[in-house]
Amino acid sequence: MTVTDDHTTLTRPHLGPRQLFIDGQWRESVSGARTDIVDPSTGEVITSVADGDVADLEAAVAAARTAFDDGRWSALPGRERARILHRVADLVRERADELVAVESVDVGKPISLCRAVDIITIAEQYEYASALAQTLGGANRETPLDAHAYTRREPLGVVGAITPFNFPLILSSSKIAPALAAGNTVVHKPAEDTPLSALLMAEILTEAGVPAGVVNVVTGKGSTVGEALLQHPSIDKIAFTGSTGIGRHAASVAGQNLKPVTMELGGNAAHIVFEDADVEKAIGAIIKGFVFNTGQFCMGGPRLLVARPLYETVVGILADAVPGVPVGDPFDPATVVGPMAADKHVRKVEEYVEIARADGGRIVAGGERLDLNGGFYYKPTVIADLPNTSRVVQEEIFGPVLTVQPFDTEDEAIELANGTEYGLASGLQTANVARAHRVAARLQAGIVFVNDWAMLDPAVPFGGVKNSGFGREYGAEALESYTKVKSVIISLAD
Repeated sequence: MTVTDDHTTLTRPHLGPRQLFIDGQWRESVSGARTDIVDPSTGEVITSVADGDVADLEAAVAAARTAFDDGRWSALPGRERARILHRVADLVRERADELVAVESVDVGKPISLCRAVDIITIAEQYEYASALAQTLGGANRETPLDAHAYTRREPLGVVGAITPFNFPLILSSSKIAPALAAGNTVVHKPAEDTPLSALLMAEILTEAGVPAGVVNVVTGKGSTVGEALLQHPSIDKIAFTGSTGIGRHAASVAGQNLKPVTMELGGNAAHIVFEDADVEKAIGAIIKGFVFNTGQFCMGGPRLLVARPLYETVVGILADAVPGVPVGDPFDPATVVGPMAADKHVRKVEEYVEIARADGGRIVAGGERLDLNGGFYYKPTVIADLPNTSRVVQEEIFGPVLTVQPFDTEDEAIELANGTEYGLASGLQTANVARAHRVAARLQAGIVFVNDWAMLDPAVPFGGVKNSGFGREYGAEALESYTKVKSVIISLAD
């Protein structure tokens, strides 16, 4: 994901009430209940969505099951599925302004970031999925048997996709696009706080030619809709992104029913700056790594480890540079850091910063809320000198907070980097190519960034180790998570 300059001006959209999308139709929830959706930049209610319940989830699963079993999507030739998925990518680009406005007002994401990152990414996700749809196939297997043996790669069936609040467009498309490429149908449960772009994407998928029932969206609470999705006997696979705690529960429930799952969970990545790093270049990557999406980024780099000879220099540069990062209205094209998605997330950051102060941390930038238009803003914050045992170092804060610690040797840097329960991402800054390869091999993470941060592409798989989950999204590897292998052996004996 490469951020580019874009100073296009958009205005906040006027949004009417939103409904559930089931079997190709918009409908109210069975209960008639609704949930207000709040603009994080103002704290004001902007619309409401249907508050789905178990009965709505049942209807969505039934529609997805029928759509899979009758072959309206699964039996289409891969090339035909590919054509439709490529049309989705085209429509995403055509309707970019609408998607940007909805995502920004729902999540608080700056429009420049959303246009340059989120929109480009989901268009490329569907383009890549379009290519994958045409590669689905098996292989002949040589055996000593008097038989012809081969494998088939087939869709799993109905996929339950559960996605979080921070990247609604990207994290839903990272599941729906490969699921559709493989021939599955989908029931999507988006985050209850940020569901608007999921509903808009359902409209775009339909416009592109995805048949009724193939993709269904049920908004509602995780404790009801999400739980029912996890436990439903007609769901053949769970694709989940969210916190480690909820992920443990989701994997446990799926395991009881022997459902395959992919789990993209929490992160707390270390960003290592070695003494031979290009400091000026590193500073840009460091700041991007922790303020990107207001720090609400599971693959962010909130733990900075700096070689001791550079430590005070780097801390001093950050102290000067971070307060100058533009924070403000997400609809201002100059804004780099917008509000957090909800007030509860700001309160969580405040709690961690107070813990840092109690643990002897030195606040060199930020460290407080920003009072702006009634929104949920927190200043980008840099904290030096914390002990490695501090909860602020060890736990996932999920906000615009960077801790900075010194190290003396390469081995110590790797030990500190690997010294949490997480293993989603990691990274390093160095001019030494041998060191880059050597350290990358030793870091316990699903993806390692070298001399930059957040370099992602649909062709490159990502996912976690340790308590950051298992399974991979993106890349050809993603298709493995949405298919099953069947072996066929045909006797050649007379």
